[in-house]
Amino acid sequence: MDIAEPLLAAHRARFAAVDALLPPAAPPADGERLDAATTDGTQVTGVLQRQRFTPGDPPMLWSAADTWQLFPYVGDTGTEGMDLLLRALKGRLETEPTGDDSSCVVSWPSRDAEAIRAFLDHGLVPLGALGVRRAAPAEPEPATVRRAGPADFAAALELATATFDYTGLVAAPRRANTAELLAPALRDALAEPEPPVWLAEYGGAIRAMAHCAWVESTPGNAANELLPAGRWGYVNNVVTAPGERGGGHGRALMARVHQELRRGGATGTYLYYNPTNPLSSVFWHRQGYRPLWTTWEVRPASALR
Repeated sequence: MDIAEPLLAAHRARFAAVDALLPPAAPPADGERLDAATTDGTQVTGVLQRQRFTPGDPPMLWSAADTWQLFPYVGDTGTEGMDLLLRALKGRLETEPTGDDSSCVVSWPSRDAEAIRAFLDHGLVPLGALGVRRAAPAEPEPATVRRAGPADFAAALELATATFDYTGLVAAPRRANTAELLAPALRDALAEPEPPVWLAEYGGAIRAMAHCAWVESTPGNAANELLPAGRWGYVNNVVTAPGERGGGHGRALMARVHQELRRGGATGTYLYYNPTNPLSSVFWHRQGYRPLWTTWEVRPASALR
C-alpha cells in the first residue's frame, strides 16, 4: 500500500528521534486503509490487518483468535495523530460484531511517550514487549551529588514539575496546577536541618534531583498495611532534566541517595513507579527494586467491564 512520501519520511524521522536503536521504519504492508487529518490538516494513515486463528494454530498460545492489528503512520503529529487513528479503528470495528476472543493490537516503539498517552486514553494496556540487550556503555564522568537547600527551591520545583510533564503522557493525565500542588511539600523538605533532597550537578548545572522522605512502619499505622515494620526511606520523586536522560546522572544520584538512606538507618527503600513508563520501569529494576503491590485502575470508572 502506498502512502504520501512526506508522511512516510516524517514517520521514519519520528522513529529515529524516539529511539536510536530502532531500525528504519518499514514501508506500509498490504491491508485496509484508515485515514484521518489533524486540526491543522496533516494527513495520518493506518493500515489495518485482520488475522483469524483456529484452536490448532500455535499463535493461539499468545494471541486472540480474531486479531485486528493497526499499523499507524502518524509522522510528527504525536498524541493527536495516534488518537485520530484509534478513533478511526473504533469506528471500523463498530461496523461488524466482534467476539469475546478478539483483540486490537498495536506494536509501537516503547519510548514514544506521546503515543502512550493515546493508547492509555483508548483503553489499550501493555501486555507484551520486545526487550533488547547490548554491551554495557562506558561509564560517564561522575556527577557531583549534594544535599539541596532552601536556595535551590526554584530549580528543584522546575525539575519536580518536569516529572509530571513526562508522566502526564505515560500515566495519569497532567494537571494544570502541578507546580502549585508540589510546592508546599518541597519547600518544607528543603527547610529541614538535613533536607532529604539531593541534587546531581555536572558542568556547573543541576542535572537531576531526588526528593525523599522518612516513613516509619509500625504495627497499626497506614504504612504497615503496605510495608514490613521498620524505618523506610521513601524515594518520592526522582527526575533527570529533559535532554539529560541516559547520561548516568540518575545512577550517580541514586548511588549516593541509597548510601545516605542506609546510613540514616533505613530498613529498606520504597517508591512508586508507573509500569507504562518506558524509562522509570527499566531504571528502577536496574536499581534493584521489584514490585510488591500493583495498582489496577480503569478510567473513566464507567469503562469497567
